[in-house]
Amino acid sequence: MFLAALRDLGWVEGENIHVEYRDAGGDDSRLPALATELVALNVDVLVTATFPGVLAAHHATTKIPTVMIVGPDLVTIGLAASMAHPGGNITGQTFFLSELAAKRLEILASLAPSMARAGVLMQRGNPLNNTTMSAMTTAAEALKVELRPIEVDVPGDLENALSAVGPTAMDGLVITDANAFVTNSSLVAAALDKCRVPSIAAPIVASRGAALVGYGMDFTAMFRRATVFVDKILKGADPADMPIEQPTQFKTVVNLKIAKALGIEIAQSLLVRADEVIE
Repeated sequence: MFLAALRDLGWVEGENIHVEYRDAGGDDSRLPALATELVALNVDVLVTATFPGVLAAHHATTKIPTVMIVGPDLVTIGLAASMAHPGGNITGQTFFLSELAAKRLEILASLAPSMARAGVLMQRGNPLNNTTMSAMTTAAEALKVELRPIEVDVPGDLENALSAVGPTAMDGLVITDANAFVTNSSLVAAALDKCRVPSIAAPIVASRGAALVGYGMDFTAMFRRATVFVDKILKGADPADMPIEQPTQFKTVVNLKIAKALGIEIAQSLLVRADEVIE
């Protein structure tokens, strides 16, 4: 989709643009080395996604323009002066990670009104975990739900961690945004199948059958939008003066297969507004 969107802007791979690919295969520890490889090639622009990807790019270079397809709040983590004028070499799109996690908890509570304890699946070591838990705690207090944070290494102890928590320790599970959960969605699905509790995650995770409901940004739209930043930079724009954007398109996915297996009836109001229903 990224190359197709570039083509729509006049950039055709093999004709007037060359794209160097690097894939960490879900192992974030490989990202710094891969970013360093790309910087050594003296590319005109770096494109990345996720918090670890952005940090790897930042540590590799503060000179080469960098576009984040989706990433953290750069202002909060000190990598941008402001949303309107980042002031550095990184721009692109961020999203409301902590707010989304809180919203997912609210949606999950509406699906399982008797939920008293909710697990929160997070990738161990993510610097945004504290912010996420803080936002979710505020929502949980209003909902009278106890949160049970579950930090895991991915894919290392994901299955063991969820199995250890067990189905009696929580009534639902919120899966936070981490690229590792997307990359290892089949493992997430297998682990959740053992827990047998309603779950909510990013739309792409739910689309792959690894959650009851998916709610969040439309990543397809964000990938396409990222090419606009690349186009402008290749035409001479300075990322320091390019405002960081926040998504305006959100997506809801409902997996009726999982709902049936769990004996949960999905409200018609949710089905009507769902962008994708898996039957």
